[in-house]
Order: sequence, then C-alpha cells, then structure tokens
Amino acid sequence: MNRFKTWSKRIALTLIALLLLIALSLWLFLRASLAQLDGERRVAGLQAEVSITRDANGVPTIAGKDRNDVAYATGFVHAQERYFQMDLLRRNAAGELSELFGARALNADKAHRLHRFRARASQFVAAMPADERQLLERYVAGINDGLNALGARPFEYALLGQVPRPWALEDSLLVVWAMYFDLQGNLEGRELARGWLRAHSSPEQLAFLLPDATEWDATIDQDLQLGAAAPLPATAPAWWGKAGTRDLRRVASLFQPDPTLAVGSNNSVVAGSRSADGGAIVSDDMHLGIMLPNTWYRAVLQYPDAQGAPRRIVGVTLPGAPLVVAGSNGKLAWGFTNSYGDYLDLIEVAARDGQLRLPEGWVKPSVHQEQILVKGAAPETLVVQETALGPVRSVDGKQYVVHWTAHQAGAVNLRARLLEGVASIDEALPLAASLGIPAQNFTAGDAAGHIGWTVAGPLPQRSGVGADSSYPLKAEDPGARWQGLIPAAEHPMVRDPAGGQIWTANSRQLAGPDAARIGDGGFDLGARSKQLRDSLQALGPRTDVAKVYQVMLDDRAVFLSPWRERALRVLQKPGAASGARAEALRLLQTSWSGHASTDSVGYRITRGYLHALYDLLFEGVNGELARLDERASFAGASARWPALLARLIDAQPAAWLPRGYKDWDALQLAALDRVIADLTQDGKPLAQATWGARNTSGIAHPIAGAVPFLKGWLSTPPDQLAGDNHMPRVAGRSFGQSERMSVTPGKEEQGLFAMPGGQSGHPLSPFFLAGHASWAAGKAMPLLPGPSIHTLRLYP
Repeated sequence: MNRFKTWSKRIALTLIALLLLIALSLWLFLRASLAQLDGERRVAGLQAEVSITRDANGVPTIAGKDRNDVAYATGFVHAQERYFQMDLLRRNAAGELSELFGARALNADKAHRLHRFRARASQFVAAMPADERQLLERYVAGINDGLNALGARPFEYALLGQVPRPWALEDSLLVVWAMYFDLQGNLEGRELARGWLRAHSSPEQLAFLLPDATEWDATIDQDLQLGAAAPLPATAPAWWGKAGTRDLRRVASLFQPDPTLAVGSNNSVVAGSRSADGGAIVSDDMHLGIMLPNTWYRAVLQYPDAQGAPRRIVGVTLPGAPLVVAGSNGKLAWGFTNSYGDYLDLIEVAARDGQLRLPEGWVKPSVHQEQILVKGAAPETLVVQETALGPVRSVDGKQYVVHWTAHQAGAVNLRARLLEGVASIDEALPLAASLGIPAQNFTAGDAAGHIGWTVAGPLPQRSGVGADSSYPLKAEDPGARWQGLIPAAEHPMVRDPAGGQIWTANSRQLAGPDAARIGDGGFDLGARSKQLRDSLQALGPRTDVAKVYQVMLDDRAVFLSPWRERALRVLQKPGAASGARAEALRLLQTSWSGHASTDSVGYRITRGYLHALYDLLFEGVNGELARLDERASFAGASARWPALLARLIDAQPAAWLPRGYKDWDALQLAALDRVIADLTQDGKPLAQATWGARNTSGIAHPIAGAVPFLKGWLSTPPDQLAGDNHMPRVAGRSFGQSERMSVTPGKEEQGLFAMPGGQSGHPLSPFFLAGHASWAAGKAMPLLPGPSIHTLRLYP
C-alpha cells in the first residue's frame, strides 16, 4: 500500500510537471512571436539610420532621413504587430479566406473572387508610377523582414495549423480593395432591393416609400429646400405589411444595427475664425466594425522634406498600406467619412449563343477559371465571365453586369502619401479628389484657419440621361455606359463656408446641382448629421480642440425623443396600459434621461418600439428581398424608413393599415408587446432591461470564434457603452467609433485621441488593450506619443 501511494504521488507529480512544461512551452512559443521593441538591426537597402521609438502605449515614432526608409520601417512594425490582420484584409479582397478557415468562408470567397481583384492588382502594379512603386517596394521589404524577424510565426497561424504567406506588392493594393467591400459592399444588395420594390409598387407608391430627402437632412453647401413630400397614395402595395418569418438571429442581437446596414462616421472642421488660436480644428471619428486588433495603427512619421526641413505626420495608418490615412502634417489636418454615393450600377443583360447584350451591342465575355483553395477540402473552381464594364452576376434567373468604380483604372493608388506635404486647403482639395480609395467625404483644415470639403476617390461620369441609376439598368438605357470618371478638378468642393464649419455624417451632403455628381448610394437618414451640425453651432463664436472633441461623445436622443412621445401617447389611451404594458409605461416615464445612457430602460423600450414597427411592416418583404441577396432589405433600399413610419403613425391612413389590426393603435401596441416579450424572455423583470445591458461591448479577436476557450483572453472587457446610431456617439456591440481625433494643424501637442484596442494584435503584448479603457469611458488621450520607453534602431 505504501509503495502504491508512493508511485501514485510520483505519477501525479510527473503529470503536473508535464502540464507545467507544456504550459511553459506554449507561453515561450507565444512570447517568441512578440514584436522586437529594443535593440539594433542591420538592414540591406536602407539609405541611413531609422529609429523606432515607442511610448508606454506602444505608439511608435518612426524617424529617418529618407521617406522610403521610413516606409520600410513602417512595414517592419506593421508586420511584427499586425500581420494576421493584414493577411485577413488581403484575403478578404481577393476571395482567399477559405484557404485559412475552410468551407465556412467559401460563400464569401466566391462573392469576392467574382471581381478578380488579385488579377487587377497585378495590372495596377505594372502601371504604377516609379516613385509610388519604389515606396511600395521598400514598405513590402520591411513587411517581409519584420515577419521573418519574429522568433515564431504569429500565434494565429499556429492555432490554425498554417504558415503565413509572404507579402507581395499586389497585397497592399488588395488592402485598399478590402475597404471597398467594407464601405461600398451594400450597393449590389441595395440596387436589387430597389429593383424589386419598383417592380412591385406603383410610381406613386415608390415615390412615397423611397424619398430623396426628409426633414432630417442637413446639407453643407446650403439649406436644403425641401419641396412638398410625396403625397400618401390612396392604396398600399400588395406586399405591404405581410407577415414573414422572424429572423431569430436578429432577435438574438435585438436592436443592434444589422452589420450589413450599419452606417457611420462623423467628421467636422471648424474654421480658424471660430477657434481660440486661429487655426482650423479638425475632428474625425470613423465608424467601422470593431475587432481586436483595431482597424487602425497609430504612428508618427518623421523625415526631412525636399528642402531639408523637418516634416512630422501624426495620425492613423492602415496596416498593409505605407501611409497615414487620417491625421495632421503640421500645416494641414484631415479626416474621412464614407460618402455613400452611387458608385455601382447593375446592368441587366440578355444572353444568346455565348454572347451578352451590352450597351455597345452583342459581345462575347472573357471567361476565367478561378481556383479557390479550401482548407481540409478539394479546391473549388469558380467560372467568372467578365466584360469591359465588369463581371457578370446571376440573380433570380437574370444576368447583371456589375459596373463598379472599384474596377476602374485609378480605383486604387498611393497618392494619399502626397497629403504628407500639403500646406493649404487650396492644395488639398484637388489632390484629395484624385485619391485611389473608396469615395469618401474628405474634410480638412489648415493652420491658417481655412477649411474645405470634397469627395476623395473616383466618381463615375454618367451621361445624366436615362433611367435612375439607383435602380438596376437595362443595357439599352443611355446611362448604362459611363464616360469614364469625373476629373478631380470637377469634383464637388466646398471652401470656407459662411458659418465657419463643415460636417459630414454619411447623409446627403449637398442641396445644389453638384449633388447629382455623387448620387445616392444609401445615404443615412440625416439625424446624426443634423445633430452634429447643431452641436457645432452651439459651441459659439469661439471654441477649442477639447470642446470640439466632446461633440463626438454627444449621446442625446434627439432622434428617438419623438418616438418616445408616440409610445407614451398610445400607452396612455384608456385601457391600453394593462399588465406588462403598465410597467413599460412607467419605465418610459421614469427611466428616460434624454440620452442613450447605459442605465436607461426607457431608451431601450423606445428604440425597440421603432424597430418592432419596422419588423411588423417589412418582415414579409424582407424575406422576398433576402432571396435576391443576403444584404437586400427595405432598410437597405432606404435608410429614410423611420421618416416614412413617422408619417404613417401620425397620419394613420386606413388604406395603409396592415391586415389583422383594427387600427393603428393596435399595431403600435403589438409592437410594444413584442418589445416587452423580447426584453423579458430571460425571465428577468423589465426594469433590468437597461440599454447598457443590451449595448455591451463584444469586441474580440477574429480567431476567438475558432477557439472559444480562449475568447476571454482575446476579447475586451464587457463594457456597457453609452451611445447608439442616429447620434454622434455611435456605439454598438462591435460597431462604432474606430478612432476619435481632434487636432489643429501645427498644434498637435493639444490634439486629442482615443481608439478601441491597442497597437498590438498579440494578447501577451502590453499594448494589446492599451488605451481601450479610455475609449470605452469616453476619455481622451494625447494625440502625440508620450515619452519613449523603447527604442529599436535600423542601420544600413
């Protein structure tokens, strides 16, 4: 017995030692893939020494004597801290995710491989100007050296059983095309949805259902003089209000904007005439899906200009690209928001004998066999037909040519690097218009106090004749063929408006004739833009960086307040508020702060009431639209649907009341009953259903879904987040302000910044979540890095 006990102890100790050894080995392996922060390295191809200093948050200052050397060092740090993120971006654009994740990514790969962006990237690289190519070559060399300098492959590849593929010049262009999908990927679904609605509604009904503008729009060129709203038609379409199958996935993420419809980004600039020190104040918060690591990587780039004077650019970079995306160069500061213009046409084409009917006549498309590698399975072959206007897509028995600015020459370039040396608005606006990026609202201000706006990126030159291009076109329509792209000098521009401020928030920008050059590709309702405009005006004739920064944190429920009044009105009618409705009424009255605050139950009920009305009216038609495209829905066809519902609820026309309800009050009560049931389905009382309990951060590393036991290690804390859509402080579980920045060019030391997640994508790095707590709490950090605590030097 003693001998048995002795051996049992030895075996147990051996197993414990073995487990500790495995844990230590795993820890050492993970540590080996951390970025090098200190020391020296010899690098072939450098012109002179480059220093990479980092502060306590891991923000690097990359200083050299040559711009291409700085590009090399930028690539080095991007690869060491963000390579897996970069890999996902290039694979997403090229349709190559299945090689990493298997068949689960196959549908997404097929949808993206249709556009053959890797083949296009090779053509673009071949045509690239020599100076751009040299900069890119040095950046790519830095990426591959940075990857190879790691002591072990990035941990994600070990978990997936993969080896990272080296970076190529084409991959950096694919990173930009990934942003095309992110920012303009809704356009095909939108056009298909609008085409279905046009086919199943009368012209009068369509004008009412899909308005061009509402009272919420706040344009920057002049006040939008709205004509009379389209009259309410005497009858509703046959599909109106039909019941459908409720999407349980949507219930599970109740009141979270559908990721395919989530729109966001605010930027603004206040003129020097209104700032405390005479320089313009630029503010920018780009709203995106948020993961770990964050989309952006902070950096300061320093090098001498052509005259030898020191140049410093501070802001955010996109790993995979060698330049600052948004920031300040000391003389000019700039930021972006998605412009949501009409940049894609679906052209319905007839087919016969292997030919397609295009605007120029019958044409035989080229055919490409695209092989998609699939982890754990045989490769799949996708047959792509391509025409001069774009690839061919089949939907519901019809064939469409996808005519998209992303396919055009000039869709991707590195001209944004030239913003590093621009000193004035007059230089910046025409340059911005020539950038090869998904068309964005570019808002900027200079140190002299001048401000301006334009659309940066390609705009299609349409004939202006023929059918509305926000719907699918026929090949014979005169507008089906573009006359190239609008020249940069002819892009719409606004300079130094009388009010001393410019703002954009994804809604309609212009009221004048230049609006037609942009078109409408899914403008937001405009409530957020209007609130942003009014908040900036409320700052008065003199303001500063800190006050402008606070505008981004405005979570007042200006948009939802009238909907609360509607809910109160119907619940306060005799006999309406019985049972659970009485508690809902009480909470609407008492748990309402007028903000999207985390402790408000009234806010959550109000928002739920609006969205439940949407569901009751559009569930049926959304089921029909989803058959065409997973991104097709009524809300995708028009983000102005809340204004439509407001007209109906207030007017209560009998002809538009869906079947099954005796009056509009009954419909509203059914919506409120649905909300109450959803909010109490977990057995908890309605009083505990706060907005914060719903709007809780779910930000995680993309690999967390594949290894659930590591999710807590690869996620942010479950922060309850104030804010929502339709207000400047946009916040959702994993969508919202991917950065916040306010700065006056030349006064960067006064600049303020915050972003979710930290600099590194490695969970063992001290920089993995550095700064996240400040972002979640709405606190600002200095834009410039703090004192250096790490220094890595690169020598020729």
